[in-house]
Amino acid sequence: MPPEDSITSGKVQDYKSAGVDIDAGNALVEAIKPLARSTSRPGAEVSLGGFGGFFDLKAAGFTDPILVAANDGVGTKVKIAIETGIHETIGIDLVAMCVNDLVVQGAEPLFFLDYFATSGLQTTVARSVVSGIAEGCRMAGCALIGGETAEMPGLYVKGDYDLAGFAVGAVERGHALSGDTITEGDVLLGLASSGLHSNGFSLVRKVVADLGLSYDSPAPFAPEEELGRSLLTPTRIYVRPLLSAIRAGGVRGLAHITGGGLTENLPRILPDHLAAEVKTGSWPVAPVFRWLTRDVDIAPAEMLRTFNCGIGMVVVSDPERATELTTLLAASGEIIHKIGHVVRRQPESPQIIMNPSDLGC
Repeated sequence: MPPEDSITSGKVQDYKSAGVDIDAGNALVEAIKPLARSTSRPGAEVSLGGFGGFFDLKAAGFTDPILVAANDGVGTKVKIAIETGIHETIGIDLVAMCVNDLVVQGAEPLFFLDYFATSGLQTTVARSVVSGIAEGCRMAGCALIGGETAEMPGLYVKGDYDLAGFAVGAVERGHALSGDTITEGDVLLGLASSGLHSNGFSLVRKVVADLGLSYDSPAPFAPEEELGRSLLTPTRIYVRPLLSAIRAGGVRGLAHITGGGLTENLPRILPDHLAAEVKTGSWPVAPVFRWLTRDVDIAPAEMLRTFNCGIGMVVVSDPERATELTTLLAASGEIIHKIGHVVRRQPESPQIIMNPSDLGC
C-alpha cells in the first residue's frame, strides 16, 4: 500500500521536496575537504567524512595536559554578512571568539569544529563561510577536524544561516592561567582591537536602521569604505603572540574583552581583594567607536559595557616584565597600550575603577 502522503498529494514525496538537499550537503563536504586539510597540524591529520575527528595529544608535544574547551557564535553580525553577501570573513570571527577564550587560560588551541545551520543549503555561500573558518584556524594554529551542516526549512528564513564554533585546547598541568597570581602593582597592557569584533551588533544594526543607512553606502566613520564591509572587519586573533608572551614569562593573567566590555570582563580574572584601575583615554579609540559615541549619542558608560572600545585583550603583567612583554608583543604585530594597573580593592568598592567620561571618543 503506498504511503499516505503520496495518496493525498498525488505525487511521491522526498526529502528534497521538503527543503533538504542531501546531495548538496555531500557536495559541500567534498568542496571543503581541501580547506580542512590546509589546517592540519601536529596531532591532527585532517580527513573529513568520518563520524568524529581524532587528535593525538602526544604527537602535539604534550606530556601531562589538561584539556580546555570553549564554544561561541558571532551573534547578529552574521545578519550583516547575509545582507551584504560578504561571507568570507565571518568564519574568522567564529574561530576568534572561541580560541581567544582558550588562550586567556594559557591553553594552546588544538582543534576546532563548526556548526552551520541554514534554511536551505547554498553551497557557494557555505563554502565561503568555511573558507573563513579555515583561515581563522590557520591563524590560530588549530586544526579544523570536523563540523555539522544542518538544513532546517521552516525554522530559518530563506537565505538565513547561523554559526556556532567549538574549540578545544590544552595546557600542561600546573601551567594554566587563572588570575590567582595577580598582585597589587601589576601592570595592565591593552592590546588593540580591530574594531567592533563580534559584540554589540544588535545595537549597531538598530542604529543603522534608525539612521536609514545602507550597508553599501560609505561608512560615516570611514567614507573610503562601504559601511557593511567596514562593520564586518573580523575579530582579531591574539593566540600566537600571547602564547609566545606566556612562554616568555611575566604574564599573570589575560582577559578577552568581548560582550560586557572592560567593565565586566576584566574583573573575571581578578582575586576578590584586588581591583583594576583603568585610565580611560590612555589609548586611541577607533573611528567606529567615536561615531557611536559622538554622532549616535551612545553614552560612554554604555559604550564601555557593550563594546571593546578599542581594547580586545588585556594582559596583566608582572611590572618588572611589562617592557619586555610590550616589545615581544609589538614584534608580533600587536599594538599595545599601558592602560592601568592593579590596586588593592577597598571594601564595598567595584573591581574596576575608571571614568567613562574620559574614554576619549
